[in-house]
Amino acid sequence: MNVRRVLTKNETGYIEVQEQPIPPLEPGTALVKVHASLISAGTEISRLRDRPRTPGGSQRVFGYQNAGIVLEVGEGCRNLTPGTRVACMGGPYSVHGEYAVVPQNLITPLPENVSYAEGAFIALAATAMQAVRRSDLVWGEEAAVLGLGIVGQLVAQICQIAGARVLAFDPLPLRVECARRAGVLLACTDTGEAAVSRVAAVTEGRGLDCAFLCVGDASNQVFPYVYKMMKRAPDTHAYGRVVSVGGTLTHGMGASLGNLDIRSSARTGPGYHDPEYEYGRDYPEVFVRWSTQAHIRLFARWVSEGRLNVKDLITTRVPLEKAPEACYSLMDEPERHLGVVILYHGEGSV
Repeated sequence: MNVRRVLTKNETGYIEVQEQPIPPLEPGTALVKVHASLISAGTEISRLRDRPRTPGGSQRVFGYQNAGIVLEVGEGCRNLTPGTRVACMGGPYSVHGEYAVVPQNLITPLPENVSYAEGAFIALAATAMQAVRRSDLVWGEEAAVLGLGIVGQLVAQICQIAGARVLAFDPLPLRVECARRAGVLLACTDTGEAAVSRVAAVTEGRGLDCAFLCVGDASNQVFPYVYKMMKRAPDTHAYGRVVSVGGTLTHGMGASLGNLDIRSSARTGPGYHDPEYEYGRDYPEVFVRWSTQAHIRLFARWVSEGRLNVKDLITTRVPLEKAPEACYSLMDEPERHLGVVILYHGEGSV
């Protein structure tokens, strides 16, 4: 076994399945037989939406979250043994492919009651955890999530776990339905001034303590309405925290912004993209409590305990052979899909 099938894309948006060598097993890594991976529509394929999809040219493998079973571990790989069920994250390691070689600090054991498809939400869940942590959310606060893609869905759930009342907005009915099914009951399709009015009604005119922009490149269009949703002091200044998930906001409001605290949040917590950390050199937990590894362990525990619901966010399951068509459908018909999971080695039903 020295080759694997992987999902690749080129600059024109053409997506296909190719064969390539399995990366070598290095110290501090594990070889994983992948059973499921999750497509991230925002960072992986959204910018390919209007391209001509012409075959040829440079095809590169993509993906950064999957789940499977450990086959072999490299020298110095701690706490992982062959046969361990795991969830894995991180580019360029945890790709859409049959096998992956992943650094140990980007892997967490997967409890037996968590499916591989659920485990494949690992990176987007950790991204959502880091965003909520960046918000300094306090239990009892009023929060809103704008955009109910997968990250927005998970931000809304985590805010509720943290004790906030959460209003969630997305114009696509499927996303709102998924959010409500997962327990975010104040989700709705309102946009613009209608969303502003809903916040005012629910908070009895007090406004929001915190808001999360989970709308990607549309952040600048959505932000003026979020500004109207925030709480106000008697001198008319806006207060509260606005977290731009992915860091795409450039508000351009100057002094009229009032006293809003705008925070960018990206990635999954400290450690991701530090090679020494990824391959096993931990940060001192007493100083860096919520590293990437801490977040992905918490993700696995919360799904196992039933606190975080990712199962109801899965709308589509396909085998690797049908993954290109699933990617195109996710781009062209976002109203029909949310969580698109690729299955490998005959895992699950399609």
